[in-house]
Amino acid sequence: MELFWPAFKTALSRFSRKGGLVFSSHVALSMMLALFPFCIVVLSVAGVISQVGLQTTGAELGDLLDVVFGSWPEAIAKPIENEVRAVLETSGSGTITLGALLTLVFASNGFDAVRLAISAAYHDRDDPRPAWKLRLLAMSFAVLGAILVTVAGVFSVVVPIYVRYVADIAPVLHLEVISGEVFGTAITGLVMIFALFACHKWLPGVKRPVRAILPGIILTLILWSVCAKGFEYYIGNFSTYSVTYAGLAGVMSALVFMYLMAAVFVLGAEFNASLGELARTKRQTSEQGLE
Repeated sequence: MELFWPAFKTALSRFSRKGGLVFSSHVALSMMLALFPFCIVVLSVAGVISQVGLQTTGAELGDLLDVVFGSWPEAIAKPIENEVRAVLETSGSGTITLGALLTLVFASNGFDAVRLAISAAYHDRDDPRPAWKLRLLAMSFAVLGAILVTVAGVFSVVVPIYVRYVADIAPVLHLEVISGEVFGTAITGLVMIFALFACHKWLPGVKRPVRAILPGIILTLILWSVCAKGFEYYIGNFSTYSVTYAGLAGVMSALVFMYLMAAVFVLGAEFNASLGELARTKRQTSEQGLE
């Protein structure tokens, strides 16, 4: 614990010195551009899993989008979600099939940007893996992420129904206190935590133990929550995006929000790197003192 505050101050310094804001903008823009293709991949995976083609009902689509945008402030998520919904509802199976590979490449670009940012934070600039393997890794993240969102969407629908059924036949269990909204929020949170863990654990070229990446993940989750609440308050009370950007206000709000989230993510990786370096320095100092 005694290293956490010095590591945080060092991480802030490294973030500023190493161009963390530049990496954050790269990640935010790449993820924004990958958002629509990723949702199309999610819809395709949902269709394959359900074995009913590549179309889905409005309720099913809403459940999937709730997992993707569930952690976003409603004022920011709503306009983007409406546009994504419009695109997905008009995308026929032929469009998805013919453009599947291109869609997957676009969806993977966001994960590749995350890999570059987190590798720079961890000083893993010389990734030993070949370019084709890095692209395959990013595409795998896109597909597996789509599968995760689909499964989470199914669970967020099925489990509350099952809970209500059990609560009706066995009211003594008091399961009715678990609402579908609460369970959906919990599912979204678990998906977000696992996604953070996967990015820190498997995207960089150098693998690190869980204990080495957990502090940055916890810091990222805390700062994400604070920034999301703060930005939601700002949008609701002080924002002038609607005046400045007119019809693009929703997109610009979402882009700024993703920029803030990307900056926090990069800072979390810098925190892990700083904490690791301070821990090694302390250990070496202790070993020298024993000699």
